[in-house]
Amino acid sequence: MSIEPSAAVPVLLLSVRDEYTGRRWSPPGHHWPAQPSAVGGLDLVAGGTWLAVEPGGTGPDAPAAEPVAACLLNGFGTPASETARLSRGELPLLAARGGRIDTLDLDRYDPFHLVVVRPDGARVLSWGGGNGGRLAELDLPTGLSVVLNDGPEGLAENRTASERIRLLMAARAAHFRARFEAEPRPRPLPGAATADEAWGTWLPIVTGDGLPLDAPEALIQRREFGDGRIWGSSSISLLAFGPEGVRYDFAPAPMAPGDAAWRQVEL
Repeated sequence: MSIEPSAAVPVLLLSVRDEYTGRRWSPPGHHWPAQPSAVGGLDLVAGGTWLAVEPGGTGPDAPAAEPVAACLLNGFGTPASETARLSRGELPLLAARGGRIDTLDLDRYDPFHLVVVRPDGARVLSWGGGNGGRLAELDLPTGLSVVLNDGPEGLAENRTASERIRLLMAARAAHFRARFEAEPRPRPLPGAATADEAWGTWLPIVTGDGLPLDAPEALIQRREFGDGRIWGSSSISLLAFGPEGVRYDFAPAPMAPGDAAWRQVEL
């Protein structure tokens, strides 16, 4: 996440979806008849999404005048009861249309971090689970911020107990923060013809920076954790919020060198 209020495009969001590779999904689209203006990728297992965008507007289907995006990360903490559990995939859709997460029965959701993005900034809502738990809220500061499964900058109250996972997240965050800071911040205006034109020197970094998928610091990753299932990156989303509206570029992951898989999502 990059927030620069004085920039031509003040708010930029990079979201990499990591999931078990066998979990089926569909690319971003208008998948929810009950919320027709929402755009996001569809989780074909639970029916929700990991990233929802409401483009804003004044039409009858627009829930708000300004655009909003909401991005979900799984958290660590106390899981919900199996008999009462609800899918976290409904939370980005609710937040993108302006719904209040704090009014939900959060005990029915596994731990999560929800990044809610608007043209003037972003806020992270974090839930660690457990009866009597609380929903933490944090406005992200100006500059670059990294939100991990351990929360903003890896400092959530509830964090992983696995040293291996903690070290992998820390290596990933340190490498890519330095890489993005070393390059000029892009101006991804909605009218740019291609993702290359929009995101400039950030795009090769976003697509993996040339690192092997099993490197400790890999952004686009593929890992075996010893249980017979494979964990890896399945898609990349780039969003830009500016005076001209929202630009949304999407690609499946991983991509081969020179792969022209990027497409601008129609909002």
